[in-house]
Amino acid sequence: MAATEENNEKHCWVCFATECDDRGAEWVRPCRCKGCTKWIHQSCLQRWLDEKQKSNSGAGVNCPQCGTEYHVVFPKMGPLVYFLQQVDRALSRVSPFAAVGVVVGTVYWSAVTYGAVTVMQVVGHKKGLHVMERADPIFLLMGLPTIPVLLVLGKMVRWEEYVVRLWQRYRYFPPGSSGYLPRSPADNIGSDHLSVSRTLCGALIFPSIATMVGRLLFRRVSSNLQRTVLGGIAFILIKGVLKVYFKQQQFILQASKHILDYPDGPGEGLEGPRDRLGDGPGDRPREEDAEDSGDD
Repeated sequence: MAATEENNEKHCWVCFATECDDRGAEWVRPCRCKGCTKWIHQSCLQRWLDEKQKSNSGAGVNCPQCGTEYHVVFPKMGPLVYFLQQVDRALSRVSPFAAVGVVVGTVYWSAVTYGAVTVMQVVGHKKGLHVMERADPIFLLMGLPTIPVLLVLGKMVRWEEYVVRLWQRYRYFPPGSSGYLPRSPADNIGSDHLSVSRTLCGALIFPSIATMVGRLLFRRVSSNLQRTVLGGIAFILIKGVLKVYFKQQQFILQASKHILDYPDGPGEGLEGPRDRLGDGPGDRPREEDAEDSGDD
């Protein structure tokens, strides 16, 4: 009889208190568990649910033992509270899409501003403003953002690698080389790691560089547009020639490398594993000498 009463006694599996410890506590049996683990204090269960839900009151929580999902019932809300709850849920669902729209809009208008500044920088401030004032607004809204996009795409065209491949089509052994030719950098066209920051910065700063090079090398050209175009072409060619020369020199350095002999030291002449085990080619003459000496 005592054993039956002990088995029927309620034990909270959260705080490990029994029914005798607190007579006025509210108990609940929320799952399919049996025995002493089927009972739990209502307050302990609510505190445990709050920790598992992590401020998301709508998330379902299951029993860690039997896997039964707890059935949670909320009191009825007034119409105003219900309306505010629905508004809060709608805002939570729309917020990610609104954030993406804000980011896209910011990037778009930044591209429009950059395109307008580039036009004024290339053709001149006054002439650029005059051209954009006379242009169709739809054409400006669609054309100006494409300027930075085209610059970035143009930066990603690595034409210098194709020139290097044509230059190294007929490979040769550099003077003093060991006869081994390393893999040419041009063999991996498009597989090299492209730095996003370097590509982006190089593309966006290119109009300024083209303007400066044009003013430096083509001062006699009166048109700002022609001078900037010529400066950009000159910069691309000069940079490409230097890059091709640098890659070719890297290839020659790799082909001309040598591996040095191990320097002679105090440990030279020590017996190796083969000599110590008697597997060396010099062991047989020593055995024959031993036999000859025994015969004598």
